[in-house]
Amino acid sequence: MKNEEKFQELQLLEQSLQNILMQKQSFQMELSETQSAMKEIDNSEGEVYKIVGQLMIKTEKSRISEELSNKEKILEMRLKKMEQQEESFMEKLEKLREEVINSKSD
Repeated sequence: MKNEEKFQELQLLEQSLQNILMQKQSFQMELSETQSAMKEIDNSEGEVYKIVGQLMIKTEKSRISEELSNKEKILEMRLKKMEQQEESFMEKLEKLREEVINSKSD
């Protein structure tokens, strides 16, 4: 592979890694919000409401806790997948960077 092609591939990998990192950050924020909501529900003693679209609907505490727990599990799985992709891209980037650096010194 020519140096130009390697450099272009390097740029594409870096862009893909940036996209993964942005998605990962978004999932981390959503997970944090979900966990915070779960704590609030556990600490609440009164009625619990859920926002659906533009409506606020009264719901059962156990039902919303289950929904949030399921959401938490899904987000954790997505984060794990994002971390695996991040590691894979980092490995590819390092390998390609070494190839580019070594080919320049030749």
